[in-house]
Amino acid sequence: MGCGSCGTGKPNGCKSNGGCSTGSCNRMNVHDWLRNLPIGDAESSCKIVEVSFSRGSRKEFFRNVSLQQFDKGEYVTVEGVSGFDVGEVSLTGELVRLQMKKKGVDEFNNEIKKILRRSGDKDLEFYRYNKSREQEALMRSRAIARQLKLEMKLIEVEFQADGKKATFFYTAEDRVDFREMIKIFASEFKVKVEMKQIGIRQEAAKVGGIGSCGRELCCSTWLSDFKSVTTTAARYQNLSINQTKLSGQCGRLKCCLNYELDTYLDALQHFPDNAESLETIKGNATLIKKDIFKNLMWYILPESNKQYPLSISRVKEIKRQNAQGIKVEALQPVELVSSKTKEVEHQFVELVGQISLRSLERGSKKRKDREREQRGTGNEGREQRGGDNRESREQRQGGGGNNQRGQQRPPQQKPPQQQRPPQQQKSNQPQGQRPPQQQRPPQQQRPPQQRPPQQKPPQKQPQDKKP
Repeated sequence: MGCGSCGTGKPNGCKSNGGCSTGSCNRMNVHDWLRNLPIGDAESSCKIVEVSFSRGSRKEFFRNVSLQQFDKGEYVTVEGVSGFDVGEVSLTGELVRLQMKKKGVDEFNNEIKKILRRSGDKDLEFYRYNKSREQEALMRSRAIARQLKLEMKLIEVEFQADGKKATFFYTAEDRVDFREMIKIFASEFKVKVEMKQIGIRQEAAKVGGIGSCGRELCCSTWLSDFKSVTTTAARYQNLSINQTKLSGQCGRLKCCLNYELDTYLDALQHFPDNAESLETIKGNATLIKKDIFKNLMWYILPESNKQYPLSISRVKEIKRQNAQGIKVEALQPVELVSSKTKEVEHQFVELVGQISLRSLERGSKKRKDREREQRGTGNEGREQRGGDNRESREQRQGGGGNNQRGQQRPPQQKPPQQQRPPQQQKSNQPQGQRPPQQQRPPQQQRPPQQRPPQQKPPQKQPQDKKP
């Protein structure tokens, strides 16, 4: 993260106006909670000011010999190596004394450098120009070190504000003879060169990154001193010795393993010592872990994978019997009761995942039977109506032919009209079967029609033409 990702559009960082909750605008940011309190005696107040450089990666103390009052976040011009440097005020007031006491710096030491003035436009112009040279100088210095085949890794280059000095930070496993490289750097960059070796953890602090917890690295945000971390801290906390999970971005054990170590050590004082093995009739029970939250010790018997939780009082009693040469018959483990409350199942659940497939199949089967029954009833009525319409159509055709041709047709007996079965009879029929179709009455054959002989019209006789 950086000032460019705040989204506020301010060139100097969010200044508590954006979302940098971890202080990315100044990596080692400190909240001055005594800032708004009135000063009782101005003469007895602290005259030392803490100034940060390179976005908080380096902090130093400077004496305020002037009567000016500096606020946090202001740029000040301080004494440098044969020149001046520009830094940002990070802390003032009584909290500076606490920081000096923490780091072992004497407030009245004459070697503490002084603040010259509040930075002006010309100082800030020199500062920004030389800061823009750092990235190019870092790439060039790495190329020179590669040409000289030196076993070292250059991490960062920091230029002084006036451009008269450059500090090169590097890491190396063995001693490195960089006398030839310093000469090349001095002639290449025209500055006074200072080489400073740092550790791998300081490298991770300068580079920065995101830890496995999802937050920015502690060494990049607030952790200033590095304490040694051993695998013993992981064993006290019952953590598996897994190098991948216990290592940080720097490749060393995580610094956060020391955060809760004191709490575990205080809780383990109530547990008995030398209780790694208990003698029983079935064999020696071996201790596998200690639970400081439930005050239980877990043991396992030989040729068995079952774990037995024992209370602290029970372990002390077994150890006392073993000291007398008595082997216990049973460990008498503690019965663990789950503290989780059982979830009450609701009687009516409307979720689709809770409906069984059988209920769905049963409903679809009933719906299909109902549709089949309705379809059979509709076909029956349609067939009856079709038979009646066909008979009436035949009668009309027969009557019309006799009238046109003048032929008499023997009287035709009309079959009696069949009545529709009542609606109650439909329900008695079994489902899935159509009712029997009624037979059509036999149609009577019409006699062959005889056409009358056609008479030819009389022909006209030719008349005699007069001369």
